[in-house]
Amino acid sequence: MGADELTKDEVEAFLAGRPGGAEDLEPLSGGAWSSAWAYRAGGEDLVVRFGPDASWYEADRTAMTFAGPDLPVPEVREVGTTAFGRAYAISVRHHYGWFLEDTPVELADAISPTLTRLLVALFQVPGSPDSPVVWHQPVASTRSWREFLLAGLADDPDKMVNGWADALAEDRELAALSAAVTERVTALVDACPERRDLVHGDLLHGNVLVSPDASRIEAVLSWKCSVRGDFLFDAAWCSFWAPWHPGIAAADPLSGVLRDPGVRADPGALVDAATRHHCYELHIGFTHLGWNVWTKNHEALAATAARLAEVLERGPLPLSVE
Repeated sequence: MGADELTKDEVEAFLAGRPGGAEDLEPLSGGAWSSAWAYRAGGEDLVVRFGPDASWYEADRTAMTFAGPDLPVPEVREVGTTAFGRAYAISVRHHYGWFLEDTPVELADAISPTLTRLLVALFQVPGSPDSPVVWHQPVASTRSWREFLLAGLADDPDKMVNGWADALAEDRELAALSAAVTERVTALVDACPERRDLVHGDLLHGNVLVSPDASRIEAVLSWKCSVRGDFLFDAAWCSFWAPWHPGIAAADPLSGVLRDPGVRADPGALVDAATRHHCYELHIGFTHLGWNVWTKNHEALAATAARLAEVLERGPLPLSVE
């Protein structure tokens, strides 16, 4: 059964008999992989999510150890597998505010320092040089950050999202764009340091909840895409998608990170920053060509390709790191 096929009766049956019951059950907007339902139990606001892989929810539970004032991670109470074969997680609900990508441009002055603090909080989570890149998998599948980047350019049949390369190759314009981006990323990857900063990897898509006045982050959700790598990847994520989100574009989180005293105090943090950021923007755009082929979202595929071509032609941004 797919996550989107769950009915209210099925969710109520799943929650029946749990301590505190399940009152005021209502569906929430879910992601591409999961369905989510809010409810009250024992006077608490909770969320139950259903998806294909329990390890994703275990990543959310492990990410609780990263939590801090500027990096709030919801408490995960329970992770398991249902009788009908879906993974599930029950978490404390955080439900007041905006999703980051929906923050209006009028709040740009408020969201700018808030988003900078979030990116810096991720940067400041302790790591070690021998930390696995995909930190939440029991067996490390990628030995280095550069390998991770290059692996994203390949259509791997062992990955859930696969089978997109042929479709790109069959379209003359997409094939040319894909080849040019692959060549550029391959040429730039040696400039990308083997850092082990905490990278969330998907700060949009309803994964960051911001307070109504945009003065603080309320919750950082969904850690399944998180890796240990270069902190500039999350900044590139924001900047690549900024044309779709005027509030983020006006907030200019990349500039905020580059100006942060803690980041600047790290001797290697900003070496070749413009090259690294450009490499990551290209990587993000390329991987979403494959994603949009796989999801058969032709409109998003065209828009992503246009943005990727723009970034490729533009080249590295002129960043002030002095």
